[in-house]
Amino acid sequence: MARPGHGRARPSGEEDEEDPLDARIRRSGCLAQHRALQECMAEQQDWRRCQPQVREFGACMARRQRAQG
Repeated sequence: MARPGHGRARPSGEEDEEDPLDARIRRSGCLAQHRALQECMAEQQDWRRCQPQVREFGACMARRQRAQG
């Protein structure tokens, strides 16, 4: 079964475990921006039409990295 967002499949029996990428994004504090980007990509099927969401998610992650180090 493919996971929404990053297109990786999970082996059966792992449905209850959180995906490491999803967990990292959640811990970053940028989950809302990531979800907005995923929703745009699902609707538009073209990342070029989702540039505001791409920039917002990227800016959020950059702020997080600056705060950490």
